[in-house]
Amino acid sequence: MRFRETSLPGAFEVLLEPHEDGRGFFARLWCAQEFAAAGLPTRFVQASVSHNERSGTVRGMHFQWPPSREGKLVRCESGSVHDVLLDLRPDSSAFLRHVAVVLDAARGNALYIPPGVAHGFQTLEDRTRVGYVMSDFYAPDLAGGVRHDDPAFGIAWPRPVSVISQKDCDWPLFDPLTHQRRYEGPVS
Repeated sequence: MRFRETSLPGAFEVLLEPHEDGRGFFARLWCAQEFAAAGLPTRFVQASVSHNERSGTVRGMHFQWPPSREGKLVRCESGSVHDVLLDLRPDSSAFLRHVAVVLDAARGNALYIPPGVAHGFQTLEDRTRVGYVMSDFYAPDLAGGVRHDDPAFGIAWPRPVSVISQKDCDWPLFDPLTHQRRYEGPVS
């Protein structure tokens, strides 16, 4: 596998290196040694899947507040998605910037999303399934999100939104000062 760093520090597209023959191909999806060599986590503690019936479905933009250290490795198992990563780490050189990558089951590419980076996607095909493995356990009390259409971020989604949860529509508009205070936690 190959690792291509995105414009967000610590966020990588993970590309397959298929070995092909008359049967098709074989490729490694994950390897602790290769992830360690790229400076990425080698321990994942939870796996999830989302099935999305309709093209145009939006999920996101989700993240976990500190002290969670939840990073995610996300791969499309069927179909394809327009996947968006939004840097919400106040100390990052890419704070408030986003990057988009098409994840496609046929290509088998994946994204590693570091802690503090919000994640969301829009399905590009009906019946799209996305698999996730996480480096920290989900903590409902640390769950956060921002609006997919917040003008503060200028995220351009490729299609009209066909389906989105009410929760994802109800995130407040982004306030940098409130975000930084919550991100940094109480001062001792």
